[in-house]
Amino acid sequence: MGKRLKQAGDRLRLGVQLGFAALTNGYLAGFLGGKIYTGKTKSLCVPGLNCYSCPGALGSCPIGSLQAVLADRNYKFAFYVSGFLLLFGAVLGRFVCGWLCPFGLVQDLLHKIPFPKKRRKLPGDRWLKFLKYLILVGFVILLPLYAVNFIGQGQPWFCKYICPSGTLLGGWPLVSTNPALQQTIGWLFAWKNLILVALLVLSVLVYRPFCRYLCPLGAIYGLFNPIAFYRYQVDAEKCTACGLCQRTCGLDIPAYQTPNSPECIRCGSCVKACPHQAIKSTFSKGCRTN
Repeated sequence: MGKRLKQAGDRLRLGVQLGFAALTNGYLAGFLGGKIYTGKTKSLCVPGLNCYSCPGALGSCPIGSLQAVLADRNYKFAFYVSGFLLLFGAVLGRFVCGWLCPFGLVQDLLHKIPFPKKRRKLPGDRWLKFLKYLILVGFVILLPLYAVNFIGQGQPWFCKYICPSGTLLGGWPLVSTNPALQQTIGWLFAWKNLILVALLVLSVLVYRPFCRYLCPLGAIYGLFNPIAFYRYQVDAEKCTACGLCQRTCGLDIPAYQTPNSPECIRCGSCVKACPHQAIKSTFSKGCRTN
């Protein structure tokens, strides 16, 4: 019964991930023609790390949008983007990462590839998890604000030098279909490809390495996990601290101790794995918290 429930839950999540990725990247003419969609919906953000430069993207990435405003010499505060992030963070937290992010889907699919020995975490995991906060503060906020040219204009440092989603969903499709771009690629495209390939390989071995260690959007949403409307609760009377939730969790989170860890992407594995049904969400009824 428990195994069938987990399989059904996994199929549901995969279906939602695929559906949302198709919905937010559904401009087929862009993929066929190697052009970026510039219609009215492009001025709106989508909740996940969804590259603006993806030929099929119908909306904008909140991290890219935030940098674009901060780097602009005429604007220094992104009211719309900040409000957008506050709204989705306060309501869903990192549920967005687990269910609505296209690059999260890519990592999930890669991790399903069989390999002789998967790793629970990378060496130095305890400290590596703080990298995403440094990237958020440094590459997303401070550098666009203060590393400017002679007219006071900055640049989107994270998108330009790090973001693997942009390379995979934007760079590769555009370069493969646009001969003019093929003549202009240089060291920066090679550097971005190096980051992307390393993360794709790591995704086979370790569950969601980009989400764990590098994603600034996940860092923002994670801060809301303990207070978001959608969060997990542990029934103290049912929980036996058996640790099965942690062994099941791809991110190795002890859900029985910290059900609302900033690292939790709300995939629901711990909820389905608990033999005592001690872990529930705030959408469930009858749960006493510890």
